[in-house]
Amino acid sequence: MITETKIRQLVQEKIEGTNQFLVEAKVAGGNRISVLVDSPEGMPIKEVVSISRHIESSFDREQEDFELVVSSPGLDQPFKVLQQYLKYVGKTVEVKAGNGKRIEGLLLSVDEQGIVLETSEKKKIEGKKKKEVVVTQHVFKFEGAEPSQKINECKVVITF
Repeated sequence: MITETKIRQLVQEKIEGTNQFLVEAKVAGGNRISVLVDSPEGMPIKEVVSISRHIESSFDREQEDFELVVSSPGLDQPFKVLQQYLKYVGKTVEVKAGNGKRIEGLLLSVDEQGIVLETSEKKKIEGKKKKEVVVTQHVFKFEGAEPSQKINECKVVITF
């Protein structure tokens, strides 16, 4: 039987010593294997193919048939692991908080507990005639925070 644990082990074996990281490994019904891998610089297709071949060569199709898809996560996919957050420090991301509110801003920093997001918007300041740019830092946690400060989902914002 093909298990997620075995797939994770094979991927880790292949990417050990590189800056690549495993985002997700799933084994669905009918032995449909899905693997997402990434690196801070992105994943060249030759590396994706190499990981795919490594996994494929570890199983005997005569004993167990399977379908294998290895790719890098799409830009429209939410982050799943800490390394993805680290990859996008300094970039614009959108956070959907636990209370459903969406906030778009610059990802300033990341650690094991959460992230710091910086937003700027023009606001009317009391005693001033013109609106001024107000910069705010928002702290979001991965776990154990009130809904308005808990990360439900985070994605990179694609700009042209």
